[in-house]
Amino acid sequence: MTAAKSSQLFHQYFEEWITLYKVNSVRTVTLDKYYMSLKWVTKLAPTLRLSDLTKRTYQQLLNNYAMEHERQTTMDFHHQVKSAIMDAVDEGLVKHNPTRKIIIKGKQPRKKKPKFLNQYEVQKLIRQLHLSTDISWDWYILLVLKTGLRFAEALAVTPEDFDFSKQMLSINKTWNYRNSKGGFQPTKNASSVRRVQLDWQIAMQFSQIVSNLPNTQPIFVNGRVFNSTINTHLKSLCEKAEIPVISIHGLRHTHASLLLFAGVSIATVAKRLGHSSMTTTQETYLHVIRELEAQDDEKIMRQMASLS
Repeated sequence: MTAAKSSQLFHQYFEEWITLYKVNSVRTVTLDKYYMSLKWVTKLAPTLRLSDLTKRTYQQLLNNYAMEHERQTTMDFHHQVKSAIMDAVDEGLVKHNPTRKIIIKGKQPRKKKPKFLNQYEVQKLIRQLHLSTDISWDWYILLVLKTGLRFAEALAVTPEDFDFSKQMLSINKTWNYRNSKGGFQPTKNASSVRRVQLDWQIAMQFSQIVSNLPNTQPIFVNGRVFNSTINTHLKSLCEKAEIPVISIHGLRHTHASLLLFAGVSIATVAKRLGHSSMTTTQETYLHVIRELEAQDDEKIMRQMASLS
């Protein structure tokens, strides 16, 4: 039985593995990534059998994938495929671990967009927003900028999520914008369920514009929503403001960076962003933390010098 199974095509085994271990156990967005990896395995190694999986054949698969992807993307692909391979090793379908000491390659990374804006640039962007009494993508941009919400979290905001008396916004769901039918879905993780404090100004603004909207309906969604549509609009605003062009996710980075530069603790920023641990926050904003540490060093030296 094992011998017959080991002659199975690897992409077929990978598909069965995804169905067995990942369907209904991971979020839809994560499952989609596994299926995308499956498509690439099928495309690049259509005749590769489990019995032919060796360090050499696996390295060749990764090299072929890396020809069209950056190194980090290749690393993500490797981690997903490796998980299935290790189970095949445990089952005795593959004799030796072919992923050991593998080399990860990749295309030259594209020039990255700036990850965040400074306070001066943020003020220039806000001056470009057309904030009328009707809900619009400009209001969406302002909300993300002032709360640090994820793209799908902000899309899922409904009037009943606001507690204007306490200036709080409850985050307990996301909007499935990748599906043509849309619909609410769970947050990224348990830590993402949170209450975000609002400043008095944006609380007052939103209390007026959502007052006549359906209480349980997402305020920004009216039909199919595409990530590219909102990012294109933001790009236009950035160009008019003559500031670096960033993405909607870059507004989330901007929000966190401004808080850190203002002296807000990493623990508080992590909680506000809905990160599962402070480690995630530290790794994501390492550049900001290092800059703050350099400023702290200068403060320490000035303080010590004043003691002489």
